[in-house]
Amino acid sequence: MNPGKRAAATDHGRTGPRIQSLRKISFNYEGQSEHLEIRPPDVSSRGMFIATNRAFPEGAVLKLVFRLTLTGAEIEARGEVRYCLAGVGVGVEFLDLAPEAAQKIEQETKLWSAKSPRRTARKQKPRAKR
Repeated sequence: MNPGKRAAATDHGRTGPRIQSLRKISFNYEGQSEHLEIRPPDVSSRGMFIATNRAFPEGAVLKLVFRLTLTGAEIEARGEVRYCLAGVGVGVEFLDLAPEAAQKIEQETKLWSAKSPRRTARKQKPRAKR
C-alpha cells in the first residue's frame, strides 16, 4: 500500500466543523433506481459522512435530500463519494449545493454549537477523578 494513500484516507480533507444534526436522509446513486433511506452521522457545508454498509465506488455521484434537525430546513444536493470505509460508510463531498443551502447548514452548525457547549468542553478537558 502506498504510504501517501494511507495518510489521505485518514485525513479526508475536512476543513470545517461537522455536526450530527439531521433528521433523516434519502439518496440514490445516479444511474440506479434504488432509493435508500439512512441516518447519517455528520454534515458540514462541504460534505457529509453517510453511515451505511452499502459500498459505493470512489467518484460515484449521489443525489441527496436531507432535513436538518434544529431548523427543519430541507437540503437537496448532488455529492461525489470521496472515500468508502467498507461496512461503515462513505465520505461525500457536495458538487451542486446552492449557496442558500450552504448557509442553512452553516446556520445549523452555529445553532448546534450554541446548544451543546458542555459536550464540546467535555471532549477537550477530561473530568478529574474523585
